[in-house]
Amino acid sequence: VPGITVGDIGPKFGYDEMDNGYLKMDNFRIPRENMLMKYAQVEPDGTYVKPVSDKLTYGTMVFIRSLIVGDSARSLSRACTIAIRYSAVRHQSELKPGEPEPQILDYQTQQYKLFPLLATAYAFHFVGAYIKDTYHRISGDISTGDLSELPELHALTAGLKAFTSWTANAGIEECRMACGGHGYSRCSGIPDIYVTFTPSCTYEGENTVMMLQTARFLMKSYTQVTSGQQVTGMVSYLNDISRQRIQPQHVAARTVTMRINDPTSLVEAYKSRAARLVESAAKNLQAELNHRKSKEDAWNRTSVDLVRASEAHCHYVIVKLFTAKLAEVSDAAVRAVLTDLCLLYALFGISRNMGDFLQAGILTGAQITQVNQHVKELLAVIRPNAVALVDSFDFHDVHLGSVLGRYDGNVYENMFEWAKKSPLNKTQVHESFHKHLKPMQAKL
Repeated sequence: VPGITVGDIGPKFGYDEMDNGYLKMDNFRIPRENMLMKYAQVEPDGTYVKPVSDKLTYGTMVFIRSLIVGDSARSLSRACTIAIRYSAVRHQSELKPGEPEPQILDYQTQQYKLFPLLATAYAFHFVGAYIKDTYHRISGDISTGDLSELPELHALTAGLKAFTSWTANAGIEECRMACGGHGYSRCSGIPDIYVTFTPSCTYEGENTVMMLQTARFLMKSYTQVTSGQQVTGMVSYLNDISRQRIQPQHVAARTVTMRINDPTSLVEAYKSRAARLVESAAKNLQAELNHRKSKEDAWNRTSVDLVRASEAHCHYVIVKLFTAKLAEVSDAAVRAVLTDLCLLYALFGISRNMGDFLQAGILTGAQITQVNQHVKELLAVIRPNAVALVDSFDFHDVHLGSVLGRYDGNVYENMFEWAKKSPLNKTQVHESFHKHLKPMQAKL
């Protein structure tokens, strides 16, 4: 077509099944009938008609980001399935001299790598389902003209898209390394999971930018609270900030009463952490503004704090939703296992972010010691159910695409069969030897 130039952008890090190209238009007029005009319109005479609300354009972005949260859960679940199954098949070294080599899944260090990721996969699964249901509910409201919940949905999906994809991306790589040298082979399936999933940290909104969008909503909500208004939804915990200033002893008492085996109590700890980091970021932002800096400069100079506040908010939301899901499980045995996973997810998160909880006075040093100890205890509790927990994801071998993670556990026989299919094994001596090396040797 005259005025149109198209082409492929070339090889990428992975995701080769998806074509990406460039499109150049040179003095090309797009026919009106080919324009996308669900909200904004171009009338036949060329007049541009703005959408009823700018927020309506969020719709598609919010939908795709909600899908990425679910994809984070599925991709991490696949990697966990492979790594945990393989760890149950692989035997190595001795725990005690003279005894048979144990499954590597019996080593506490292997459990510490994999079981928190397993708990994370379950957490993300429940969060993905919540976001999907919430999107469809609010979409119904939008169709009737009610846009009141759209700003929070936009902020929540932006933050959770970033939080879950960052975490899953790192977790998939952790699973690969937990499989040792065989994890580096493409037969493990994990390299393909990684290169296919990792662009989700960038497409549909680069993750740091997404966190800053969530932060903008958090700052607006904080400003509302400090001006005497009430906020609703997942940020309603900010309403407590003014009351905590009046009753500081109430917050201090929490450090004594937090129950380490109670997910609901841990939700409160995460809530306090989120509130403190949001408040701290807001105060730092105001301090920068007070130095007569422009809003843009102040925002940039506070952006690290703002991202940390958004991460804390998203972490709180995930722990809250995981905990709420437990009450919906009617089978007592299943609920007990899921409760252990929920506790591990929450306590491991505290262990990894202990500085926030200590600095804010939410937990004491003694309580952090208890948290670290209980994490190790939970690893032993989850161990007998670990393989069943990944089996419950119900990935078919064809979908899993892994020799290491086969359901039947016949890893080594099939790994040998997979290796024999390499093109280099078609001949005993590769043709390149006769073509290049042999003539070179003859000249020596």
